Amino acid sequence: MPLDRSTAWPYEDGEPGAFVYSRYGGPTLADAEAALGALDGGEAVLFASGTAASAAVVLALLEPGQTVALAEGAYYGTGVLFGELARWGLRHVEFDQTGPPPAADLVWLEAPSNPFLTMPDFEAAADHPARVLCDSTAATPLNVKPLERGCELALHSATKYLAGHDDALVGAVVCGDPDTAARLREFRTRTGPVPGADTAWLLLRGLQTLEVRLARQTESARKLVDRLRSHAAIATVRYPGFSALLSFDVADADAARRVETGVSLIANATSLGGVTSRIEARARWEGDRVPPGLLRLSVGLEDVEALWSDLERALDRAS
Repeated sequence: MPLDRSTAWPYEDGEPGAFVYSRYGGPTLADAEAALGALDGGEAVLFASGTAASAAVVLALLEPGQTVALAEGAYYGTGVLFGELARWGLRHVEFDQTGPPPAADLVWLEAPSNPFLTMPDFEAAADHPARVLCDSTAATPLNVKPLERGCELALHSATKYLAGHDDALVGAVVCGDPDTAARLREFRTRTGPVPGADTAWLLLRGLQTLEVRLARQTESARKLVDRLRSHAAIATVRYPGFSALLSFDVADADAARRVETGVSLIANATSLGGVTSRIEARARWEGDRVPPGLLRLSVGLEDVEALWSDLERALDRAS
């Protein structure tokens, strides 16, 4: 995969060519966008992070005073972002995405939601008159293709499964409509949240191994879910039936702290989707929005028996 780190390209016969200046785009960025767009069934636009992609959507496509209907229990940072943009006139209201959305100018789904792992009612959302976006970070296009489920936009924190190695911060919006993609590129050029060529190259690398990585991670996640459901220390296990993200509840915040600090193979760290398994108590970030004993586990590529031994030992000590 060629890597072009240039920030500017010569004009051709005195006129701008396909690539001019890296804030507008570049060859490696274009290759990564083409690869992700083909995988998700639309036209991809990359951004410097998943949050940058989210901000670009609402700032480029909505106007002050308009409302986003946000899936209840979705990634907490999305609601934080919308709260930050409230002083610019953005409104948002949460709703149960397993049913129809309320009146809004943009419907924001998450498949599955993070960390509650609910799935949206795509049919009900598609019947809504507003544009529909689905954040399918945790599913990846291998499990959910939002554009095939009636959504106009798919959003990814591509830092997670798509890049997959915890070394590339990047976000993406995949559009079913070329005009929408053009508007997002225009906004990106004017405001600057474009990823660098090295980041785009790392995303291309990750996409090459996505299928084999996710197959192993999913197989391990399913085995861990079965064992967690029979462990005496576990009150609730949440898993959508696919991919490698799950959450479970222990008795309280103290028990959750003992579990997350009691593992050794599994990293006690935030984020998800990489080759290294990681666990964290989400209440430290989300407060009362989640049960105090909720732990989120992202399953990596380690041996599943070693993962279970590590997790079981921590659970037994925390009981």
